Amino acid sequence: MTPAVSYDPFGPARDLDRYLGDPSDPAVAFSYANSLALDEREEFPEASCAALTSWGLNEYFVPAEHGGRLHSYEQLLHLIRLVARRDMTVAVGYGKTFLGAVSAWVAGTPRQRADLAARILDGTQLAWALTERDHGSDLLASELAAAPAAGGFQLTGEKWLINNATRGRLVAVLARTDPAGGPRGFGVLLVDKDQLEPDTWRCLPKVRTHGIRGADISGIAFTGARLPTAAHLGAPGSGLEVVLKGLQLTRTMCASLALGVGENALRIAIAWASSRRLYGRSLADLPAARRVLLDAYTDHLCAEAVAVVSSRMIHWRPEELSLASAAVKYLLPVQAEASVAALGRLLGARSIFADADFQKVARDARIVSLFDGSTVVNLHAIVTQFPVLTRAYRRQRPWSELDAVADVTRPVPRHDPERLRLICPNGLHLLTSLADASRALADLAVRRPGLVGVAALAGELVQRTDRLHDTIAGLPPARGGAPVAHLEAARRLTLCYAGAAAVALWLANHSGGTGTQQVWYDGHWLTAVLSRILVALGESVPTQPEADQALWELLTAQADDGRLFSVFDVNLTPDGRAPAGADRMPAGGLDG
Repeated sequence: MTPAVSYDPFGPARDLDRYLGDPSDPAVAFSYANSLALDEREEFPEASCAALTSWGLNEYFVPAEHGGRLHSYEQLLHLIRLVARRDMTVAVGYGKTFLGAVSAWVAGTPRQRADLAARILDGTQLAWALTERDHGSDLLASELAAAPAAGGFQLTGEKWLINNATRGRLVAVLARTDPAGGPRGFGVLLVDKDQLEPDTWRCLPKVRTHGIRGADISGIAFTGARLPTAAHLGAPGSGLEVVLKGLQLTRTMCASLALGVGENALRIAIAWASSRRLYGRSLADLPAARRVLLDAYTDHLCAEAVAVVSSRMIHWRPEELSLASAAVKYLLPVQAEASVAALGRLLGARSIFADADFQKVARDARIVSLFDGSTVVNLHAIVTQFPVLTRAYRRQRPWSELDAVADVTRPVPRHDPERLRLICPNGLHLLTSLADASRALADLAVRRPGLVGVAALAGELVQRTDRLHDTIAGLPPARGGAPVAHLEAARRLTLCYAGAAAVALWLANHSGGTGTQQVWYDGHWLTAVLSRILVALGESVPTQPEADQALWELLTAQADDGRLFSVFDVNLTPDGRAPAGADRMPAGGLDG
C-alpha cells in the first residue's frame, strides 16, 4: 500500500523564518530595525538578501522538474509572504528573479530552461524588462527593437522603471521584433549583460522612490547590442502571449506582498493600541479602536483565503488564471492599502511623526498595486472577458469539483504551463459553483446551529453574485477603454470572487476543532469575511458580536505568541523552540 503523501504548505516558510531569526532583534541581519535603517539611507538590503540565498530561497524560483524546489506555488506564496512581512524592499528586490525567469518556464526550450535553472541555482539575479518611459503598461506601444542580425538579433532602445535592471546579470526583455508591431510583433529575449559588448548597453540611474527606497528601480538602454538566436524565448512573434501568460503567475504571487505588508502594519498597530492608555483603559479596549483593528484583521484573513485558493489554482485550474490572477492583483493590494491607511488614522500623529517603522510600511504598501499592471489594467483584463463570464455563469457547477483546489492538506499536482490560456474558456469555477457551495453550507447548518448565520450570509452573496452577472450581461460591449460602469462591475466581481474563495476554503478545511479553533468550527472567520464583503457590495449586514469576539481573541493570541496572522495555526517561534503541540495546521482541526 502506498503511504499517504505529507503536504505542509507552510513548512518551508516556517523553516525560513526561524533560520532568519527574530526580526524584532536588531542584532539579526534581517530585522525590522536594520531594514528601517537601510530604507532611510536608501541602500539595497545586501545582508538580508544574502541570508535568503544562504537558506536557499532562490531554489524555490526554479520548478522541481528543472532541478529546483518549486513543487508548490502555495508554498512559494507563503515564503515571499514571510519575507514581505519583515521588509517589502527585500521581497521585491529578491523576488524579482522569479519574475525574470517566468518567461522561460512558460515558453523556453528544454535547453533554455535547464541553462537558466543552473544560473538561478548558482545565485544569478534576474530582471524582467517590460515597461518603457513613454508607454507604461501599454506593452503594444513598446519601442525597444530586436532587429534581425547575422546569427541573432540586434537590440536598440530603452526599458525604464525596471526592478533589478542594474543588479540583475540576466534581463528578460520584451522587444519589438516586427517594425509594424501588433499582437504577433514582439518577442522575449534573455539578455546576459556579461556577454554583450561594453559599448552597446548601459544601466540607467536608480530612481528615487517613495516606497521600497532601497530597491534597485532603474533601467537599461541598448545601442545595437548583439544577441544570439538562442536568446529568444518561445516561438517567433509570441512575446506578448508569453508575457501575458507569465503575468498570470506573477500577479497571483503578488498576493504574498499584500499579505506581508498588511500583516506588518497590523503588527505595529495592535502593539501600540494595546500599550496606549486612554480613559483608564488600553486603546485596544475602546470599541472604535477595536473596530479598526478587527476590520483590518478581517480583510487580512479575506486576502489570505483568496491568495491560498488562487495559488492552488495555478496547479489545479491554470486555465482560469487569466481571470483569477487579475482579480487577485486588483483586490488584494487595494485592500491592503485601505487597511494600512485605516491603521494609520488609528495611530494618528504618531504614524507620521513618531513611528518611522509604520511610515515605511505605509510607503511600501502603496507600491504593490503598481506591479504587474495597475488597478485599472487588471480591472480592464476582467472586463474584456465579461461575455465569457456571463455565459459560463449560466452553467452552474457542483462545489465538489473544487474540493481538491481548496483543501490545503492535499498535495498539489505539478503545474503545467501548457494549460495557461489568454481567455478563461469556462469562466471562474469559484463563481459557477458558489450556489452549490452555499447549499452545502446550509445543509451543514441544519446539523450545526452555530452555522445558521454564516449560511445566510453565503446565501446573500449568491444573490448578489446573481444580480451582478445580470448587470454585466446588460452592459454594452466595451470597445477600446472600459467605461466606468464596466470597471465598477469588474470591481464588484473581484469581491464576489473573494467571498467564493473564502467559502470554498472553509468548506474544504472546517472539520472538527474546539478552543481557539472555534473560529473554524462555528464559521466565525467566514462570518466576518462575508460580512465585510457584503457591506462592500452595498448590503446592510447586522453586527456579528460572537464572530467579532472570537476573532479578537484569535488576533490577540497570535500577536502575543508571535504567530502568523492567519486563519491557520502557524507557529513562528524565532529561535526554533516551538511549544509542545504547536505547528498543527490548520487551526480548523486538521492534523496536517
